[in-house]
Amino acid sequence: MNAICRKNRCYIRPLVYLGYGEMGLDPTRSPIDVAIAEWYWPPLLGSAGDGGGIRTTVSSWTRIDSRALPPQAKCAANYANSGLAKMEATAAGYDEAILLNSIGMVAEGPGENIFRVKKGVVSTPPASSGILRGITRDSVIRIVKDEGLPFERSDFSREELFTADELFFAGTAAGITPIREVDGRPIGTGTFPITHRVQQVYQDAIHGRAAPYRRWLTPVGSTRADEARRAATPL
Repeated sequence: MNAICRKNRCYIRPLVYLGYGEMGLDPTRSPIDVAIAEWYWPPLLGSAGDGGGIRTTVSSWTRIDSRALPPQAKCAANYANSGLAKMEATAAGYDEAILLNSIGMVAEGPGENIFRVKKGVVSTPPASSGILRGITRDSVIRIVKDEGLPFERSDFSREELFTADELFFAGTAAGITPIREVDGRPIGTGTFPITHRVQQVYQDAIHGRAAPYRRWLTPVGSTRADEARRAATPL
């Protein structure tokens, strides 16, 4: 999650973990501890995410399967899979990776959900594809529907990445980031009208400039009355 703190934008990461207790492979007798960290974090994928888009590659690593680990849980073990894909991509000179699932369909990025635009229809892989159902993903889906754009949850293949009119990533740290290239192939015409439209609404929402989305925000230091009024505001 993002926040405005110390007069600057910062990233807040709550961590829930099993603390000091019984050792072994069954940690359920250990106490549950919570830590919350915050720090300044510039855009995850750099300034290209605000303009001309980023260069991506389809990873040789496969997105974890539900028979191995629960992919819809945001757990630390799952990030090893993401880390391997990210390191492979950056070592090859790309900005980010795209992971396929165990049946060869598009899943997501190492730390982002992916969206495809084709003939005006916005789509994203369903939960059954092995993705993390991210908060930013849900926010984008809401924005797309509010903007009156056709939307689908649907699987798509690696080849359908290449034939997209637009592609973009969505994630808390990445925000809304257009993808201009996949494995050396330019995407669409190199312009991102729908991506930038969604990106602008999202930026207005997370900075409190869009009244319909103020319920998404939690003002620090707000009173119970403030929270009650915010909860009662129609979306």
